Amino acid sequence: MNKILETKSYVKRASKFLKKHPEIIKQYAKVIKLLQLNHAHPSLRLHKLSNGLWSVSINMSYRILLTLKVQEDGTIILVDIGTHDDVY
Repeated sequence: MNKILETKSYVKRASKFLKKHPEIIKQYAKVIKLLQLNHAHPSLRLHKLSNGLWSVSINMSYRILLTLKVQEDGTIILVDIGTHDDVY
């Protein structure tokens, strides 16, 4: 199982984002659970960005940016959350 870490700025952004978009809380929770279980699950649509970060989809409109360091301890660091245009 992968270990999920959240930066302080991510926690602040995610809290604000989820208050603004409560309709996606269940989808968000599913994405976090899938990241923990299998970061390569096809429904996450995981892909590497040119800046070295990775992106997963919450749905077609919203993304989570992350640093992917799947080592022996399976660490994934969440960096940003928002719309496609906001986070890219």
